[in-house]
Amino acid sequence: MLTVTDPAKKQINELLESQNSQGMALRVAITGRAFGGFRYDLRIVDPAHREADDVVVDAGGFQVFVDAKSAASLGGSTLDFVEGTEQSGFKIDNPNPLWTDPLASTVQEVIDTKINPGMRSHGGFVALLEVKDDIAYVALGGGCQGCGMANVTLKQGVETMICQAVPQIRSVVDTTDHAGGTNPYYRPAAGGCHSPYA
Repeated sequence: MLTVTDPAKKQINELLESQNSQGMALRVAITGRAFGGFRYDLRIVDPAHREADDVVVDAGGFQVFVDAKSAASLGGSTLDFVEGTEQSGFKIDNPNPLWTDPLASTVQEVIDTKINPGMRSHGGFVALLEVKDDIAYVALGGGCQGCGMANVTLKQGVETMICQAVPQIRSVVDTTDHAGGTNPYYRPAAGGCHSPYA
């Protein structure tokens, strides 16, 4: 399922020790797909928060919980910790295709090539979560999370571009919790938020 390298184990065990959190577990989840790759969430959790359908990996000193939906796209992956002069941190090498559904692959290509380049200029991005019953479910991140113009961006930009390029898609649904979290990448100008597609 998921292999944890020795450098990653060492880093996680040191982190757990430094936070006096021995006995805690690591949760690994796929939260979306963007910029040509999977988006991951790694967090330390209490073992009591293990779900009944979680896949559990014994990593030596701690357990790794992977939800069933993420597990389907994490088979054969490796969690590593890399240190370099330009970038250091955890890295997941995942050999799985982003999408096995051709319709989702086509929507992802539209997001990567036509939508996210414009979104990045405003500090945001769109992540495709799934395509189900000809509906594309997305999450807006970066400066788009919590922006007052998010609905305009979704309806006049994201949904229009996806539906024109992929006529099989009936609608696009934003699943973002716009009231939660923070916007670390976006500082509104005096006039407020502006949609890159308004």
